[in-house]
Amino acid sequence: MPIKKDLTRREFVAGAGKATLGAMVAAGGPLILPSRVLGRGKQPPSDTANIAIVGFGGMGSQNALRVAQTDHIGAVCDVDFAYSENRMKSLLADAQGNPRPDGAKLQEQFIKAKRYSDFREMLAKDKSIDGVLVATPDHLHAVIAKAAMDAGKHVYVQKPLVATVHEARVLREQALAKPKLVTQMGNQGHSTEGARLINEWIGAGIIGPVHEVHVWTNRPVVYWPQGLPRPTGMTPADVPGGFGNLWTFRHVQDVLASAMGSGGSPPAGLDWNMYLGPIAENVPYHPVYHPFNWRGWLDFGCGALGDMGAHLIDHPFWALGLTYPSSIEATSTQWGTTPAANTDPGTPANRVQRIPVSYPISTSVHYQFAARGSQPPVKVSWYDGGIYPPRPDALPDDVVLASEGGVIFIGEKGILLHNTYGANPRLYPQSLAEAAAAVPKSIPRIGWSHELNWIKAIRGEAKSSSPIEYAAQLTETMLLGLVALRAGQGKKILYDGERGQIINATEANQYLTREYRAGWAI
Repeated sequence: MPIKKDLTRREFVAGAGKATLGAMVAAGGPLILPSRVLGRGKQPPSDTANIAIVGFGGMGSQNALRVAQTDHIGAVCDVDFAYSENRMKSLLADAQGNPRPDGAKLQEQFIKAKRYSDFREMLAKDKSIDGVLVATPDHLHAVIAKAAMDAGKHVYVQKPLVATVHEARVLREQALAKPKLVTQMGNQGHSTEGARLINEWIGAGIIGPVHEVHVWTNRPVVYWPQGLPRPTGMTPADVPGGFGNLWTFRHVQDVLASAMGSGGSPPAGLDWNMYLGPIAENVPYHPVYHPFNWRGWLDFGCGALGDMGAHLIDHPFWALGLTYPSSIEATSTQWGTTPAANTDPGTPANRVQRIPVSYPISTSVHYQFAARGSQPPVKVSWYDGGIYPPRPDALPDDVVLASEGGVIFIGEKGILLHNTYGANPRLYPQSLAEAAAAVPKSIPRIGWSHELNWIKAIRGEAKSSSPIEYAAQLTETMLLGLVALRAGQGKKILYDGERGQIINATEANQYLTREYRAGWAI
């Protein structure tokens, strides 16, 4: 006779799980398993986000590295897989040559991921994608993100969110119209402890009402070149300047354009046509653009302001409750230029109209924001290219401003100073620290990466830290600095944020958008 045995609850659950699994397999049903079937600490496939990376070779590989530790990289879309594969190899060991388990885990997924060179083909064919992470050059961000959102995909877009004010407004409208889609801009400093302390201290009035903010960065210096002419490989004409000297600034630009050569053919495997994407002009390939140096060129990037504004302007924008500036003015060193294509052939070389093609080495932008409720008007000033802001009188002489960059809030009671990404916030005079320590932590903390914050929001476990609804307005403000620069130095443009229009220099409205290649407009 069989011996009777009372089942424990654990044995019953385990048996039921096996029976359920067997029934599902026999019936050909989907394997959507609850975590209790897999065991404690195991993530079921139904809770794993399937992510596509568009633009792997740069920051996309770092984003993918974090996503791969908890979720799944199911597709990779890139125009240069040779470069992406080299980036993947670089993540397999640390600086000392020690193997990186996180890199190995990403490589396993990278090898198995479906590969595409055209994001449109990927979205049309791969219906299993839950979210799309966009880490291409800036000029492609908006068209890819909008296409992904149109396809019902969650999106994570590297900073700057977009390349024009028009694109910022289009994506914001799209995000508001599709509230179930989880969005995030890749300004990771927004998820840090420092960012929350800055907001809480400013909100609690520790330094009093803020009338002035200074923001600076050393970019692009030592990172990528700016102020360059378009490479031509053509010998410049010998045209004396106004003082009889051939070596004018224009001639130096033309000599440099010639010295850089014509660029030749794109390397094997690089789809240059897809790289250009929405760019209307058929810019010839040159290695000065790809990889990474695209940031300095008007066609592809948004310069230092677009690169670091999302990390630095973000904190005053958030803490002070800013939206759109009422006025903007900008000044800079020389642009990198090239002769205009439509110049009369008979025009002397020293009279040929020149157009900007790469951003100046150094820029300064001043934004005016109106009062917000009980908060007074505030002026936010931006400095890049290694230029520092003026030191406030109340800042102790022994405080050294970080060369990489930072932010200074100047309040009626004192100063709040922090480094890039909201790091190391501190107060002056230091007597304010005691009051700051008593400020309650009112903003929820994020104890994981910015990428995982997005993933958790997709799974309904968190809220997105920097969603497009917020990020688009921040990005629009950043880009208005470039609009003011294009409008002309020595001018102040007045901006109607509700209508998204410049109201005192209507000719400058052309810089709020760009010309798109046929079939690429959003």
